[in-house]
Amino acid sequence: MPFNIDIEREDDGRWIADMPDLPGVMVYGDTREEAIGKVQALSLRVIADRIEHGEPIPEMSGI
Repeated sequence: MPFNIDIEREDDGRWIADMPDLPGVMVYGDTREEAIGKVQALSLRVIADRIEHGEPIPEMSGI
């Protein structure tokens, strides 16, 4: 199952994106596309860190 990305536009115009399946993975971007790209990159870093440290990761088929 692919990870879901939640994305919203803040009152100040910035976009905020997070991945509910990976707590703490949340970023801001000036555009919707930037926020999505940043949250995808951060999620890969978090997953790699968890694998490296032997921690569990959510089941996935893609990001």
